[in-house]
Amino acid sequence: MSFYQTIERYRSFDFAAYLASVTERNVATILERDRLTELEYLALLSDAAQPQIEFMAQKAGVLTRRHFGNAMFIFTPFYISNYCDSVCPYCSFSRRQSIERRHLSIDEVRAEAKRIAEKGIRHILVLTGESRNKATSAYCAAAVEAIRDSFSSIGMEIYPMTEEEYRGLIERGVDGLTIFQETYHEERYHVLHQGGPKDNYRFRLDAPERAARQGIRTVSVGALLGLHDPRIDSFFTGLHAAWLQRDFPSVEVSVCVPRLRPLVAEFVPAFDVSDRRLVQTIVASRLFLPSAGITLSTRENAVFRDAAARFGVTRMSAGVSTAVPNHAGGDATPQFEIADGRSVGEVKEDLLRMGLQPVMHDWNSALTRNYPSAA
Repeated sequence: MSFYQTIERYRSFDFAAYLASVTERNVATILERDRLTELEYLALLSDAAQPQIEFMAQKAGVLTRRHFGNAMFIFTPFYISNYCDSVCPYCSFSRRQSIERRHLSIDEVRAEAKRIAEKGIRHILVLTGESRNKATSAYCAAAVEAIRDSFSSIGMEIYPMTEEEYRGLIERGVDGLTIFQETYHEERYHVLHQGGPKDNYRFRLDAPERAARQGIRTVSVGALLGLHDPRIDSFFTGLHAAWLQRDFPSVEVSVCVPRLRPLVAEFVPAFDVSDRRLVQTIVASRLFLPSAGITLSTRENAVFRDAAARFGVTRMSAGVSTAVPNHAGGDATPQFEIADGRSVGEVKEDLLRMGLQPVMHDWNSALTRNYPSAA
């Protein structure tokens, strides 16, 4: 069974007609319910729901506090290689871009990890460009082994892997996987990824399932909002998360809501995603997925992220750079421009001021590293 069957189920569904048919009265009725059906969730993503965003945000805030308390989990990305074989026009790491390429040695990975750990971060997200020739599975495994004593939790955001490769990373200390489908619209996906290994839509779509079957602890999915209609991509992101929760109840599932950001090349998004649309996406996702994490990265500015922390977001990055290496200084080309440049300490202080509790780690993989059966 694959989530692709769910996408197939909506292949002939007229999204435009349904979204246009939703009325404010429909939305008001839906908001009286505690649990939502798939189409009720889609209705909350419609234009007709926008007048109710404030009420949706209040309800989402209550649900978030009920399931997560006042905790806000903090992590930072760690870019170790920017070589890429894919041709995504919306990414500075694309092989078609003329940028300085860096691939950290294992000694450099270890030194960079120590610099990050000194900031108090204990939850790291390791990222590479999509190049199997450079960032091989063996290299990624060696990088994890080099840093696992510095962090209590290690996530990976890299190219899709086989089950065997995921198993190898998990055995070495990886407990989280983040992977964006970019867009769930299959035709649009292929238009954007011609000429590179990323063109394999199904292999990418099924990556979270492969990792979950191998015992990964957390999985985060998402679409890059702006590549296709954000209402439809948000809808399938939510359905994907719900499918993973149902089929893999032991896995902690989160959704990410990234918007396109400026990069080294000129790229015009297919759809504009306003602040209001992004708020609607976050609160509708919370109402549909009460117990799922919601991640908001430094693609968004500090004011927006602080506001979102009150009504649905449960995970934030801090002290971020998207270049390689990203914490040792220098002028390497970033994958995209960040909007929130606050340090880890500044993010923590602002969260505390709002009555939220910054949590630097919610898990310690070292506790189960020597006990595979407990993973």
